[in-house]
Amino acid sequence: MPQLVDSHVHLDDNSFAIDRDTVIERARDAGVNTMILPAVDAASWPKIQTLCTSHRGLFPAFGLHPMFLARHAPEHVDALSTWLDGSSAVAVGEIGLDFHVEGLDHDQQRHYFACQLQLARERKLPVIVHARGALEEVTLTLRRTGGLHGVVHSFSGSEQQARHLWDMGFCIGIGGPVTYERAQRLRRIVAQMPIEFLLLESDAPDQPDAAHRGERNEPARITEVLRCIATLRGESEAAIAAATTANARRLFELDRCSN
Repeated sequence: MPQLVDSHVHLDDNSFAIDRDTVIERARDAGVNTMILPAVDAASWPKIQTLCTSHRGLFPAFGLHPMFLARHAPEHVDALSTWLDGSSAVAVGEIGLDFHVEGLDHDQQRHYFACQLQLARERKLPVIVHARGALEEVTLTLRRTGGLHGVVHSFSGSEQQARHLWDMGFCIGIGGPVTYERAQRLRRIVAQMPIEFLLLESDAPDQPDAAHRGERNEPARITEVLRCIATLRGESEAAIAAATTANARRLFELDRCSN
């Protein structure tokens, strides 16, 4: 059975409150033995840390997500700095910009994003980046800041935008959306992209694959993403699994972690 890494799953979400342990076991049964848990706000950091301490193969990332702007406060940036120094975080995330959702102040988002990029650069940690409706600005900000590496998760841009990220050494995270036949542009990119920049992700409980549309997503289902990508690329599932797992382990330096 291929060994897989889910590079982006919100297992701390309340939708998993009733059956979280079962969800984790289903993932392991499917070969998903390693999962990266990005945070969305300061309140989620302790819960994620506890989950990762309590379950082997789970690794935390801490950050302030742009969609939850109302939950953030200026002092949370300093708190994040302290939290990163005192934890086993493998990345700063989920951070970024979201210009798709109405009512989210763009300048406030930019402020939190820039501050968190600096924290990541200072600690040489990768960043897990959200870039909905703002990919051009996110890319420019990453380039302008410099000294960064990481992944733009749930990538949905153009091939040119993807190449700009690869040129900076950034990976792109691919999940359930690639399994939808209507996602022709994304499927073309995934079919032809350099494999060393590809990560698998579930983004559970969101973004289920086409066979489970409308349902709660979970990490075990990245096997469907794997199957789709292997078909698109005309390669074996084992080859895609090996490459994407190696990519994730390299990016997050998981071989240096004790979990």
